[in-house]
Amino acid sequence: MAIEQRGVDTIPDEERTSGPRDIVSILLGSNLCLGVIVFGWLPVSFGLGWWASVTSVIAGTLLGTALTAPLALVSLRTGTNLSTSSGAQFGVRGRLVGSVVGLLLSLGYTALTVWIGGDAMTGVLHRLFGVPESGLTYGIVYALLAAATVIGAVYGYRVLLRLSRVLAVGMTALLALGVAAYAPHFTTAPLPDAGGYLLGSFWPTWLLSLVAAGLSGPIAFITLLGDYTRYVSPARHSQRSVLRATWLGLIVGLLTPQLFGTFTAYAARAALDYAGSLVSASPTWYLIPLLLAASAGSVGNAGLMLYSMGLDLDAILPRASRTAATYTVAGVATVCVFVGHFAWAAQDAMTSFVLLLTAIGTPWAVITLIGFVRCRGVYDADALQVFNRRSRGGVYWYRNGWNPRAAASWALGAFVGLLAVSLPSYEGPLLSLTGGVDCSFLLSGLVGGAAYLALTAREVRSVRVRAAADKKSEAALVTSGEG
Repeated sequence: MAIEQRGVDTIPDEERTSGPRDIVSILLGSNLCLGVIVFGWLPVSFGLGWWASVTSVIAGTLLGTALTAPLALVSLRTGTNLSTSSGAQFGVRGRLVGSVVGLLLSLGYTALTVWIGGDAMTGVLHRLFGVPESGLTYGIVYALLAAATVIGAVYGYRVLLRLSRVLAVGMTALLALGVAAYAPHFTTAPLPDAGGYLLGSFWPTWLLSLVAAGLSGPIAFITLLGDYTRYVSPARHSQRSVLRATWLGLIVGLLTPQLFGTFTAYAARAALDYAGSLVSASPTWYLIPLLLAASAGSVGNAGLMLYSMGLDLDAILPRASRTAATYTVAGVATVCVFVGHFAWAAQDAMTSFVLLLTAIGTPWAVITLIGFVRCRGVYDADALQVFNRRSRGGVYWYRNGWNPRAAASWALGAFVGLLAVSLPSYEGPLLSLTGGVDCSFLLSGLVGGAAYLALTAREVRSVRVRAAADKKSEAALVTSGEG
């Protein structure tokens, strides 16, 4: 139960005692919470029918997992988190791109989890004990959830792993009870309050749901997976077993709560508000289990997100300790929770957040994966830590610590993605070329990856030529020696 002392430094092999089962446990246990469940409500709020909602969530999750899961192998090889590992492509200072992306992703999902969990808890307390649903009550509940979350995040990976193991069993049981509780009211009949298709017709709305409700789940982990796999030893566990565990953890860990969210949205007739409708439609006997699910699940999920935020801020500010960085980001996330509750509409805030971050984060993930394939998983772990030691040099120094080609490729991909995004309050100019369909994640990833391949093709050819020349020289020396 000691507080973890490791930040983004390389984990020694003797401390890398986790295995593939732990990856499954942490991805399953941490995702069984209302903060993930609510994404299953999004397609319903967009006006989609039951089967359209289910298929969009499943298709998006499978597609996102195919892109995201291989990132787990990067930290398996480097022994550090993913944003630091991306220094191999972006430079030891340029990897700040990944740190900022990861910080924003974790910040948004932490705030969302505490926000939704706190709303459900307040609604349950009102029904059970008559607690007023006032701003003061919401504030107290949010503060308690945030405080519990900070404790787990500060203690670090080992404590969060133990918590996830418990939640994987406990939350599965609570959700199973939930299916029984809401089943009598379940219907696949259209919800008139949804107001028809959000984007005016079926396919644009279905694709929006695929991205916002399905794809966004795995994409949220593009910088997080390395926080767990850096504790797995490549000497004792194969890449294949780690990749299988990541696939299983993401697919089961995301689809289970999301489809529960879609199911309960129809059962509770929750077209416009999820948390309130969920509580109102709950039978009295399920209120206590719902309170447990809202509180414990939120602490588990937000704790892992906050832990990752602390690592990302520690990577941005090497002088700060992981503990101090975690306390800092916890304060910022709590402020975002209050702003989200009092200033934003849930559907608009969630949709805008996930679409924007998906467009920005996807090209970074694609470039990092291209780099992994090119180097065949061989990294200079010591050179990746140059910025953290506040020194200079190393194989990943590039130009003053930045790789301009990688940074420019990411910026171009992110820019194109933002031009192609469709938000409740903004539509990018490229939507006219895609028939109004939001293809921001696809375009950002393709443009960012293609730009990186094009800009670095000469570097790769030069490395291959030098390698071939070295092999010829070695062969000539061996032949000469034998002669």
